[in-house]
Amino acid sequence: MPRKSSSNALLATPYVTAAASGRRGPVRSAGLSAAPSILPEGVRMSTLPCGLTLIVREDHSAPVVSAQAWCRAGSIDEGRWLGAGLSHALEHMLFKGTTTRGAGRIDQEVQEAGGYMNAYTSFDRTVYYINVPNTGAKVALSILCDIMQHATLPEEELAKEMDVIRREMDMNQDDPGNRSARRLFETAYTRSPYRLTVIGYPDIFNEVKRADVHAYYREKYAPNNVFFVVVGDIKAEEVEEQIQAEYAQGKARPMPPSVLPEEPKQMAPRLTLEEAPIELAHLHFSWHIPALRHPDVPLLDVLATLLGGGRSSRLHQEVREKQGLVTVADAWTYSPGNPGLFGVSAVMEGAKFAPARAALLAEVERMKASPVPRAELQKAVKQFVAGTLASRKTMQGQAQDLGGSWLAAGDLNFSERYLQAVKAITPADLQRVARQYLTEENQTLYALLPKGAAPQAVATDTRHAQNAITKLDLPNGLRLLLKEDHRLPFVEFRMVFEGGVLAETPANNGITLLMSRSLLQGTSTRSAREIASSIESVGGHLDTYGGNNSYGCHAEVMSSDFDLGLDLLADVILRPSFPAEGIERERENQLAGIRAQRDDLLSSANRLMRQKLFGPAGYGLLVQGTEQSVQGLTREALKAFHTRVTVPNNCVLAVFGDIKPAAVKAAVLKKFRAWKPGHFVRATNSSPSPSRPQRVGETRDKKQAVMVIGYPGAALSDPERYALEIIQESCSDLGSRLFLRVREKLGLAYYVGAQYFPGLIPGYFAFYVGTDPGKVDLVEKELQAEAEELRRNGLTEEELRRAKAKIVGHKKIARQDLGGWASSVALDELYGLGYRHGDADDARYEAVTLKDVQTVARKYLRPESVVI
Repeated sequence: MPRKSSSNALLATPYVTAAASGRRGPVRSAGLSAAPSILPEGVRMSTLPCGLTLIVREDHSAPVVSAQAWCRAGSIDEGRWLGAGLSHALEHMLFKGTTTRGAGRIDQEVQEAGGYMNAYTSFDRTVYYINVPNTGAKVALSILCDIMQHATLPEEELAKEMDVIRREMDMNQDDPGNRSARRLFETAYTRSPYRLTVIGYPDIFNEVKRADVHAYYREKYAPNNVFFVVVGDIKAEEVEEQIQAEYAQGKARPMPPSVLPEEPKQMAPRLTLEEAPIELAHLHFSWHIPALRHPDVPLLDVLATLLGGGRSSRLHQEVREKQGLVTVADAWTYSPGNPGLFGVSAVMEGAKFAPARAALLAEVERMKASPVPRAELQKAVKQFVAGTLASRKTMQGQAQDLGGSWLAAGDLNFSERYLQAVKAITPADLQRVARQYLTEENQTLYALLPKGAAPQAVATDTRHAQNAITKLDLPNGLRLLLKEDHRLPFVEFRMVFEGGVLAETPANNGITLLMSRSLLQGTSTRSAREIASSIESVGGHLDTYGGNNSYGCHAEVMSSDFDLGLDLLADVILRPSFPAEGIERERENQLAGIRAQRDDLLSSANRLMRQKLFGPAGYGLLVQGTEQSVQGLTREALKAFHTRVTVPNNCVLAVFGDIKPAAVKAAVLKKFRAWKPGHFVRATNSSPSPSRPQRVGETRDKKQAVMVIGYPGAALSDPERYALEIIQESCSDLGSRLFLRVREKLGLAYYVGAQYFPGLIPGYFAFYVGTDPGKVDLVEKELQAEAEELRRNGLTEEELRRAKAKIVGHKKIARQDLGGWASSVALDELYGLGYRHGDADDARYEAVTLKDVQTVARKYLRPESVVI
């Protein structure tokens, strides 16, 4: 089962997935030698006197046949022509004519049979296949038998194909994905022929003559070095008889043993960074792993699936979605019959190479540090098993699986044994192989980077002292939070202020967002272009936000650019110029966002619920505002609002990362010493809870209906928020009671879940659902019944445990992101919870009992206070 896991988009190496299934039983064919091993159900295996092996499976589920001819010769078998690409050249030539079929005739016969043909070359094989309706099976077999014995390799056709191959070489060099994959193998292997590209190298390839290609064909395409795999709507005896007749004159020929140089054990990490005129960086890590038949290889395959198998994988979720460091991330195994590679690959912006590299390795290290949760392992196992079984859906896939198993392992049942090994994997197994193989000394890193993107020094010190967060109260009221963390050479600035919709009125709703976005449109010393150019020229990031409870500015720079980062942060916050043209650009964007929300039915329904629940104030207002309110916001209003909320006694500044706290304190004091405190009154009033059920709705010309059922919730400072969050979590995943009943069992919803929104003042708890307009009443009845069940009985022990584990686990994972951690700590301090509040969050969730959940459900999910 030579295999490459995950998307296959990053590492363009040839591979074969082989999987055979079914019960086993010996089958004999009259006139042919007996099969040497126990076979999968429905498979006949035999060997002709000339040494040609036949593997035939009858499958009458569709009137289709896949006929495949496998030659045990690939790029690693080219002897003195190693690196010439002779196997690949032959792949191009064998359909070009035989002694009985002229140039073009093979194509015509396949078309007349209603089929199609193709071929591929890898390190250890060249495979030719023809897929046809069952009526074309004899034609397909005749052509394959003919080209494997009687190809003429016309001189003029060879010249044409060699020119085509030269263009392929040029394209592979131009394509950064292909080029970086080739260079990875050239770096990871030092002696093995796996280091040489399958297609060949121009200098060696250009020396090849027609006589060399013909000699290679005569040697490697001997019947005793070839086997056929035929699967489909056929009669096995007829297939065997036809191939036996086609090979009646075939004779076995001497085959010199193919002895490959043994790759020396890698004893130290390898690093190759190259630059090219490309747009994005391509990064590949690899580690040497055992041959396919080793019992650890199935474990490594599942490990690759966990890391890079799909959008829920760790690399995708953490490095792409959460940290935004890569555009694509993948994990894979290349497992031929010989020792292979385990790899992690990614594509990213050149400026993000260093942090992306560190983040990818961090996920590998996390696999080594602790066993994966059993549920996550089971997901990966199911992914792997489903992917393997899916390859058997077609006749071509079945034939490919049988051929791959036979070539790599000499066992047609190999993939079934492989899947059984996969299903038996434990978290401890994965941790063991991760620790055993994914070591620093066994690691190779190759990266192809845009011009100028290669760092001067990519080695990093991963030693990390767990320095505690410290708080400093500056004379003007500014609260400064510092955390020293030298894992990576980055500094994270998070500057936050109370504000948001709680500081707004219906007349100026949306002003926080428009003001915050306008900060980047220019200052008294820099234009918008200069701000963007300054931060991006050092590979940094600078952005602002406006929300429900706060607004702020975030910045990230390399530690060597600390002074610039602090200067830009201070300039944007303290000296915005609010240029009229910049405000208008941001106003248009905000208005467009408001209009776009109308097409999002869930956002629209949520907006209606909030407005009804809270009225025209507080959380009844929306972050983006309304078209009317945003249109009415003037430059003077923005400046006045900025002056009111942007005062040091309403601010927390967190600086986390590769810093020296004393130096940071001195720099911040100097930069903000002239900033005077002001008068800011935090929001304390909450809207009264509804005293009776209320409904609100809108009709749209859409094919779905969306319902939100909302209740008044708790504030951030309320201890009951933890039980509400647990209820929300237990109602939101694919295994939740809502999903399993409303969507899966009753089929009433496209999606269903719950949302809990705590704020500085009490927020809300809501159920939401997308459904068919004709099922709205049924869905409402079910959701109300679920709310009543929560009020009456709360959660089960299992639901409580699962929700706690997910919330606590996600928070632990989130703390890896230093910038996100800085934001969370800064907001806790800003909101009056204290910067150490998060330290005890895990314990607060764990302390919630079943009785607490039931009590909170009865208190908040009251039918008399619902808004639908």
